[in-house]
Amino acid sequence: MRHDEELQQQYDILVHIWKEKHGDIKDEDNVNARNTISRIINRAAIEPDDPEIDPFREKRRRRRRNALILSSFIMVLAAGWFWLSNKPATAINKKTEQDPIVANNGSRSRSLLPDGTIVWLNAGSKLHYENDFNGSTREVRLEGEAFFDVVKQPGRPFIVHTSGIDIRVLGTAFNVKSYPEDKTVETTLYRGLVQVSRPEDITKKSIQLRPNEKLILPKQAAKEEEKLSDEKTDWTNQLPASFTITHIDSTKKESERLETAWLYSRLEFRGDSFEELAHKLERWYNVTIVFADEKVKQLNVTGSFEKETVEQAFVGLKAAFPINYKINNREILVSSSQ
Repeated sequence: MRHDEELQQQYDILVHIWKEKHGDIKDEDNVNARNTISRIINRAAIEPDDPEIDPFREKRRRRRRNALILSSFIMVLAAGWFWLSNKPATAINKKTEQDPIVANNGSRSRSLLPDGTIVWLNAGSKLHYENDFNGSTREVRLEGEAFFDVVKQPGRPFIVHTSGIDIRVLGTAFNVKSYPEDKTVETTLYRGLVQVSRPEDITKKSIQLRPNEKLILPKQAAKEEEKLSDEKTDWTNQLPASFTITHIDSTKKESERLETAWLYSRLEFRGDSFEELAHKLERWYNVTIVFADEKVKQLNVTGSFEKETVEQAFVGLKAAFPINYKINNREILVSSSQ
């Protein structure tokens, strides 16, 4: 590889493909392969350049050396494939779940799932999915907030698991919000149909949402183990008191709607307590907010941020609400000014 850049490039491509498919190779699993490569390369080594060497013979040697080196990489890949294919079932099943898709605080991400579904993740969110959606269902587990544009595949429902509820769809576009610190789970439907249910509900009843409807479910209700009475578990006819369905103003563009503002790089808050707003600001700007007193937490705040820096955001908050603040690197101390 030191003598031939093309071989180096081929090697880099093969390593990239291997890591994408199987992850990093552990040294202890590859000692024999490394020794084999070393022997092949040593045998393929040529003498130092000699002007008396037949140039055609030299070219043949170089080609033979390059072929041997490249074949060694193919042997390693083939051996690895054979080893993975013949591992015991218990070993293969040790990792049935792919690495999660993550949007860290201060960022948002867009990803394409194996079935072609597009998912946008808001800051501070994770999405876990199993295998490559090869089974009869396509199932993901969400922590945080995401917008899904699901590819329709009849007979293979797409299921989102989050905070004690399951959201089942075939082909649709919808937003789900369920951060750990949130008191509710929100599901907003834009296109298609979704069914929301609790996996522990023995009646298997579900709520069906239609376009431009939002379901708000308190997490306490989603996780409670006590079963509701028959007339209350018939969700399709009568919603339990803890559930709320509201209608979204369909005359507004998606970019102007509260629920999807984050997709357009806009942070919206409507009547939030300052404590609730603090969680949003922490995720949005990747900062930590500390309260000096309890009074400021109870303030109700309304507004939006789009291009403002965190410093500009707090200048605006201080002008509109009775607060003081002090920024120290990525930590912000907030107190009441009254």
